[in-house]
Amino acid sequence: MKITLPDASTRDYPGPLTVAEVAADIGPGLAKATLGGEVDGVLVDASHQIEHDSALRIITAKDPEGLEILRHSCAHLLAQAVKQLFPQAQVTIGPVIEDGFYYDFAYGPGFTEDDLDRIQEKMEALAKKGSRVERLTMGREEAVAYFRELGEEYKAKIIEEIPTDETLSLYRQGDFTDLCRGPHVPDIGMLRAFKLTKLAGAYWRGDSSNEMLQRVYGTAWPDKKSLDQYLTRIAEAEKRDHRRIGKALDLFHFQEEAPGMVFWHRDGWALYTAVERYVRNLLAEYDYQEVHTPQMLDRSLWERSGHWDKFRDNMFTTHVDDRDYAIKPMNCPGHVQIFNQGLRSYRDLPIRIAEFGIVHRNEPSGTLHGLLRARRFTQDDAHVFCTEDQLQAEVSTLIELTYRMYKDFGFEDIEVALSTRPKQRVGEDALWDRAEDALARALEEKGIEYVVQPGEGAFYGPKHEFVLRDSIGRRWQCGTIQVDFSMPGRLDASYVTDDGSKQVPVMIHRAILGSLERFIGILIEDTEGKLPFWLAPVQAIILNITDRQQSFASETEKFLRKQGVRVETDLRNEKIGYKIRESTLRRIPFLLVVGDREVEEGSVAVRTRDGEDLGTVAVADVLEKCLLPNANARH
Repeated sequence: MKITLPDASTRDYPGPLTVAEVAADIGPGLAKATLGGEVDGVLVDASHQIEHDSALRIITAKDPEGLEILRHSCAHLLAQAVKQLFPQAQVTIGPVIEDGFYYDFAYGPGFTEDDLDRIQEKMEALAKKGSRVERLTMGREEAVAYFRELGEEYKAKIIEEIPTDETLSLYRQGDFTDLCRGPHVPDIGMLRAFKLTKLAGAYWRGDSSNEMLQRVYGTAWPDKKSLDQYLTRIAEAEKRDHRRIGKALDLFHFQEEAPGMVFWHRDGWALYTAVERYVRNLLAEYDYQEVHTPQMLDRSLWERSGHWDKFRDNMFTTHVDDRDYAIKPMNCPGHVQIFNQGLRSYRDLPIRIAEFGIVHRNEPSGTLHGLLRARRFTQDDAHVFCTEDQLQAEVSTLIELTYRMYKDFGFEDIEVALSTRPKQRVGEDALWDRAEDALARALEEKGIEYVVQPGEGAFYGPKHEFVLRDSIGRRWQCGTIQVDFSMPGRLDASYVTDDGSKQVPVMIHRAILGSLERFIGILIEDTEGKLPFWLAPVQAIILNITDRQQSFASETEKFLRKQGVRVETDLRNEKIGYKIRESTLRRIPFLLVVGDREVEEGSVAVRTRDGEDLGTVAVADVLEKCLLPNANARH
């Protein structure tokens, strides 16, 4: 029997053997590190027996698949620990997620933070003791009976939904057995670096009409160093949480009466409008028509666009005058209606329509997360109507605009993906070929590296996806450029060609920031609330030392306001050190201090929020000579 390894080398064996045995034959170090294998493209356990000539890749913790095996195995270890500590708890599901795992339990009393510590300790004790992990197979009916006998009703329900002819795999470690496709680590003693992170509630099957479960989150890594680095990143992320900073800086709030909908306060709205103003200025530069469309449209339009079938569950609806309406979850059908007004010629194209469109989506309550996941938000949405011949040039311009905008906001580490045709799609393959080629060539001509995501395109066309990396290395998917073959035709959009015939235009959907609310949340976390000068709600504050400087401080404020500076004064009868400290905590970029000498000289003493002393500058010159040159302004 011949085994072919990833480097194309081969090893011959007299008969069947396991993945672990091949690893041991290669070397003791690899044998010790082996978590599983990939046999002819299929992930398997280390105990999997290879029966015939095969291609084999040994999986270790250095591989992404190995890290997933570690995390999935940790989810089972978590469930085992919970069952030992809380025998009445029922297990449900425990998937791998980004950077970790979770497991949902049906447990009436609910877990406490102290319980979380106990579970962590039990997991560590079980891992230290070690236990071989065995794979078992059962038929569907046998598995249902097995779990019902254990009192695991949720697990039995899951199995009952699996096709009757499917053989099920179970994994046993010590006194705990769980349903799972696998693979898993050979021994739980290989789990050495894990940490339970938080508790949360979750509805069974994600449906709010079902019972509430208890979700336990955790993370797992190949070694303690990697775990510690991750926990440090998490601590830094918590410090930067936009909800905490937003409250501290009095930017916005949320409340139960409007779940997932933000209340912007004065300074938060100043930030929002600064972002909006910047985008609006660029729209004019790139020849967009800014429009505004209704919040509510008749059901028939959403049916024709295809949204009713695909997004109905995420739409807020109402019934008025014997008609069904939906509050718009997106802007594209409205923009097509504007395109359809009047006769369009090929000479009119491309037509670029943009809107700061307020949309509402009925996101599950458990997924809401401040500005980052809301039910009401504004998209920097735009749609380009063009001919097929114009497609590549328009995409190229959109890429240019996208990179320019991200750079202006301080994001230059950008990952790009090209998502291609899914199995379920509309349009002919030849049309998809041309669209995917246009998107790829637009990136290649600009020298932009990208990864291909096969099958991840929308049903109506391929797309670019732009992912930003922030100052602490987190990835944020923001912008998209999507080609649409379907909606213009569904909604009767057409233009007259040079030969007098009618043709359906190509429609490009594009959003760069995506949701303005979400992007502002990202900005706050990226900068830790220390927004650049051009975005700061209050750009400068004037601090008087004694009451004698009140009049001068007020006149200075008026002068700077006329120059377009967002400035305020702090004239309270407090010590100057206290005022400086408070203004610094508010992350105001510049602190302008005035005492008797500054009044005499018509100047201000300038310092930054980071404590840098920029010296004394004449009021008349402070903007041009001090504030702007030291603002690290990006726009």
